[in-house]
Amino acid sequence: MSLLGALLLLGGCGTTQENPPTGNNPGEQPAQEDKFADYLAYQDNTRYVYEGQGNEYASYTTYVDYSTGDRVQLRTNNGGTEMVRVLVLDAGQIIQQLAQGETYYRENLTKSSKLNSKGEVLLKEPLTKGTTWTLPDNRKRTITNVDMELSTPSGNYKVIEVTTEGEDSAVMDYYAPNVGLVKSVFKGTDNYEVTSTLSKLEKSTPLVQNVKAYYPNIDDGKIHTTTIQLSFKTNDITKQVFEQEFKKKAANQGKLIGDNVKIKSLHLNQDGRVYVDFTKNLVAEMNAGAGYEGMILQSIANTLGDYYGVSEVNLTLEGEPYASGHVEMKKGEFFKVDHKNVVEKS
Repeated sequence: MSLLGALLLLGGCGTTQENPPTGNNPGEQPAQEDKFADYLAYQDNTRYVYEGQGNEYASYTTYVDYSTGDRVQLRTNNGGTEMVRVLVLDAGQIIQQLAQGETYYRENLTKSSKLNSKGEVLLKEPLTKGTTWTLPDNRKRTITNVDMELSTPSGNYKVIEVTTEGEDSAVMDYYAPNVGLVKSVFKGTDNYEVTSTLSKLEKSTPLVQNVKAYYPNIDDGKIHTTTIQLSFKTNDITKQVFEQEFKKKAANQGKLIGDNVKIKSLHLNQDGRVYVDFTKNLVAEMNAGAGYEGMILQSIANTLGDYYGVSEVNLTLEGEPYASGHVEMKKGEFFKVDHKNVVEKS
């Protein structure tokens, strides 16, 4: 991804909610009439579509992974990468405390140890013209206009204009209460300009991820792949979505876990491994011979390993190493993602 593409992701990822009514009577400083928290208001289960001009990465979509009152986690896809950002409302400031690229898996990072409380301040009080602050990279950010009329394909808004000045460039971001960012304009040297503008809100739309899943085939003794669609609403728990999917039968294949099995926890650890903990009835409801059990475990490891982009999976039973009559894992021992016995879907 180009440097400009990264800039657009970091400084111009959209946030939207329902369009506010237009035609309000303007006041002297109407921006102050809005609650500051309104600028961190996001609509659940809605995809925000931005149309871009001037750069291949200027068009993007944004979805709210998680929303917890004073913080939100946004997922942005610009066709080149997916980035996750966490924005936090703190002491009259909206701070971007995390911006993590190449994040194709879904995990709640709103209280992650990766958060930087000093982060990048996107907006701060007072919401009046002239409010200025300095970013960690020494760029200057200023509220340069309030109560400004702005028309976009998604509606007409009264916005706050925030200008970020660099050595040889400037970025203007336009925020509306109860909507968020509705437009960004990057201006560089030689009249170079890139814009991203909110074009539409697709409401009642879940995040859908196409995921490669692995299932054992008892007929040929091999593991076969298939593509499954995982559907996430805002604040859905990833382990529960996988649990439901693992209980389904794939075409001409069996299930990976029994109907009464639960995934107690699932996360990507700081050591670069996936940790998944099942209830102990995983073994009892598997009811499989040694060979088939091995293929089931390998299928689970491959599916989760590929999804999180790692090569090792720690699979436990209620906190203890996996143990059955056929497979005995030691503490600290991991299942390796292995594609040697895999038949790829044609």
